[in-house]
Amino acid sequence: MKLISIKRETKTEGRFTKKMGVLQTNVTYIKKQFLSIPYKTLHKYRETYYGEVKDCEDCQLAR
Repeated sequence: MKLISIKRETKTEGRFTKKMGVLQTNVTYIKKQFLSIPYKTLHKYRETYYGEVKDCEDCQLAR
């Protein structure tokens, strides 16, 4: 049994960008786990409508 592992998880979230407005997109989280308990998010990114992969720091959560 591994003590530390890395897991990738995809969720659908609402995002807001200046160019496209509100959009629903798949956001992928890469998390570090200790004994199957997530404790740190290493990276999160999203795939755009055109298939490009972008960092989630470029857009903000829709409110």
